[in-house]
Amino acid sequence: MDFSLILILALAAGAMFLMTNRSRKAQKEAAAFRTNLAPGQEVMTGSGLFGTIVDVDEEKDIITIESTPGTQTRWLRAAIAKLVEPPVEEEGTDEQAEGTEEGAVYGDAERISTADDVLDVPDDLSGLTDKPGDKRDDGTDSK
Repeated sequence: MDFSLILILALAAGAMFLMTNRSRKAQKEAAAFRTNLAPGQEVMTGSGLFGTIVDVDEEKDIITIESTPGTQTRWLRAAIAKLVEPPVEEEGTDEQAEGTEEGAVYGDAERISTADDVLDVPDDLSGLTDKPGDKRDDGTDSK
C-alpha cells in the first residue's frame, strides 16, 4: 500500500474522532441539564414555549409546564431546550422611572419639555433646502 493513502485515512479517522467527541460532550451536558430539572424553574421548550415547571414525573420522563396561570401542558423531558434566567433588575430603576413621568431629569434640575422643544422632521428630502451661506456647494470641486 501507498504511504500517502495510509496518511489520508489516519487524518480522516482523527478528524472523525474529534468531531464526534465534541458532539458527545454536548449531548452529555444536555442530558445532565435535563436530569436536574426541578419545579419552579422557568424553561423554554424546543418549539419556543416558555413556562414554569410545575411537576416532574421521573418514572415517565414527563415535565408539566405552566405557560400562563391555569394553563398546564405536559412535555417529554427531551423537549426542554434550555433554562431561562430571570432578568436582573438594576438598582434605582424605580427612582428613575418616577422622575421621568413629568419631565426628564438632568443632573440636579428637572426640565419640562415645551412646545418649542419639538423637532419638525420632514417626511421626505424635498422639504430640506440649502440656506444662504451654506458652504457645501460653493462651486469649487476638489478632487
